[in-house]
Amino acid sequence: MEQAGKTVVFADLTGSTGLFESAGNVVATHVVTRCTQTLGAHFARAGGHMVKYLGDGVLVTFDDTVAAVEACIRTKDILHDINADQFRHAPLGFKIGIEHGPIIEQDGDCYGDAVNVASRLSDRAEANEILIGEPVFRRLPEHLRQSCSSLDRITVKGKSEPIRVWRIDWARTAESTITVSIDTIAGGSRAQVLQRLDLNLLDQHLKLLPSDGPLVIGRGDEVGMNINDPRVSRRHARIEWVNGQCLLTDFSSNGTWVSFAGAVSPVMLKRESCMLHGRGEIGLGAAPDDFTAPTLSFQVIDEI
Repeated sequence: MEQAGKTVVFADLTGSTGLFESAGNVVATHVVTRCTQTLGAHFARAGGHMVKYLGDGVLVTFDDTVAAVEACIRTKDILHDINADQFRHAPLGFKIGIEHGPIIEQDGDCYGDAVNVASRLSDRAEANEILIGEPVFRRLPEHLRQSCSSLDRITVKGKSEPIRVWRIDWARTAESTITVSIDTIAGGSRAQVLQRLDLNLLDQHLKLLPSDGPLVIGRGDEVGMNINDPRVSRRHARIEWVNGQCLLTDFSSNGTWVSFAGAVSPVMLKRESCMLHGRGEIGLGAAPDDFTAPTLSFQVIDEI
């Protein structure tokens, strides 16, 4: 039967491809299952109704829109707690779509325009992004609206006209900032953790600070690091600091490989993300065993 006004959440796991590459099928399947089950339990505790598991994602409905959004904001903390140290080379994240509207629940599933839009928004989101439709935005209190950035109108499959969409800014909802102040033991003085990413490619040398904003790497004219190689897409990859973590996201046609120092095998990204840490190399558009591939060396630095 049709119900008046439910908030629908689609949450899909990201980074699973890299996890299967680095950890193997058995271990990766166990981790993915654990992540989705833990997330489902988290949503249930927040007042959500678990509709179904989707392999590497979940479909949940909420009566309370604010509870749904706040639960989605806390998913990064949930995943941080269960991303074990041995999987740090391919940490997992979620991309989430949220919409509100009438739905029909039948035979353990749910249907309706809100379900379709939430699914499409999840598809359109990038790793660790939450996209919300206008009906959700209108139901949020002012303090949560201030954490949203308008994406104006975007085309969503199944809708005849573009719809208004907002992205929830993780940084504005975080309890701590990227530069963390801590009390030193002696004298109670304050120290700062200073973070940066060093990138090197032949004669190109770049330092990326958390305050610098995203760095786009590609073959186009409007990128932060231009690499003139036909295997490199015009907008190949993006690197940015997110809540104290250095996140690399691949947008390319040919893929990106990340080789961490000391790791047995590289992590392959194909329209997915992974966190950079320590030092290593980033191969663009060709496998690491191709010595002609454009390769950047990187080092993530945390200094106190």
